[in-house]
Amino acid sequence: MEKTWRWFGKKDPITLDMLRQIGVEGIVTSLYDVPNNEVWQTEDILDLKKFIEAAGLRWSVVESVPVSESIKYGGKDRDLLIENYKQTLKNLGKAGITTVCYNFMPVIDWVRTDLHKTLPDGTQTLYFDKIKFAYFDCKILKRKEAEKDYSQEEMQQVNELENVITEAEKAELIDTIIVKTQGFINRSIVHGNEDPVEAFKNLLRLYEDVDKGKLRENLKYFLQQVIPVAEKNGMRLCIHPDDPPFPVFGLPRIVSNEDDIRWILELVESPANGFTFCAGSLSAGIQNEVVDLAKKFAKKSFFVHLRSTEIMENGDFVEASHLGGRANLIELIRIFEKENPNVPMRVDHGKLMLDDVAKNYNPGYSFLGRMFALAQVEGMMAVVRNEMKSNLMN
Repeated sequence: MEKTWRWFGKKDPITLDMLRQIGVEGIVTSLYDVPNNEVWQTEDILDLKKFIEAAGLRWSVVESVPVSESIKYGGKDRDLLIENYKQTLKNLGKAGITTVCYNFMPVIDWVRTDLHKTLPDGTQTLYFDKIKFAYFDCKILKRKEAEKDYSQEEMQQVNELENVITEAEKAELIDTIIVKTQGFINRSIVHGNEDPVEAFKNLLRLYEDVDKGKLRENLKYFLQQVIPVAEKNGMRLCIHPDDPPFPVFGLPRIVSNEDDIRWILELVESPANGFTFCAGSLSAGIQNEVVDLAKKFAKKSFFVHLRSTEIMENGDFVEASHLGGRANLIELIRIFEKENPNVPMRVDHGKLMLDDVAKNYNPGYSFLGRMFALAQVEGMMAVVRNEMKSNLMN
């Protein structure tokens, strides 16, 4: 597997020189300064590509060209926006950048309630607390009939939390769920928004009439137009699974399990239609046996994210060590090194540790934590490659 790293452009405090020194081979990035829905111009793509190559690296994967909410819910302007998307793909293809990771998650790309959960060893990690999430949904967002999505016992705990939570804790929960984790990814709600809760409600309203079937129809409509363009231009698109892989805020999820993945890959049969195998997202769903999914979809996975989670009995989940958790990364590495050995891989969501605690990195994307995880993954890759070499010799 190719060792890649998510890099947030020229303004990222983690420099390309730093990445080359720790063994990174390819860069995963985007044109973060281009507003959503606008066409990426060829000169801007080439400028960033040349900047990356001047550091002795290569631009391996685009993560991502954001898919407009209007495309997802089926707005009146979606045809225009799809045309913009197709032109961006053509321009990327001209520049020789061939792999684009994207997602089709409505409104919110990923959900955590705590960005600094302290572990017994003193490091910090990302955490999903189901009761805090339910509190936000029912008491802060006040989504209509939200209580129906939670058990009686869970709602009792929500009401108990209501009696002790402080205003500062409420503000932090809002910032965590809909600003800090979203602003640097899809850029729809950012720091400085006067009323992020109301802005979030407005986005949710766009999906009032969109159920799982309708969202699937809209993905089909999108893929039937963009996949042929990607294939013609020598490119590959790979959809990212839902994070977490279960419904949130009453929104449908359509990339959460084996049936969903197979449906998408069979929807438009093309060498350009593939999957982003995010082990962490998949492992956060109790329905998913991650190793089995890798066995079934390794060859159609054009990009791999290696991280892992642990699920608690109460529905919480935590970002686990890359050596532990439900994902079983060493088994995944065995599968991908055999079935798809050249696939780009990046370690995902490292722990916050040591001097990085005082630095303002994007949540989950610290330097030392990801470097530590990369070293663990490289060690596992070396073990697997030695096993494969020994098997060939015997």
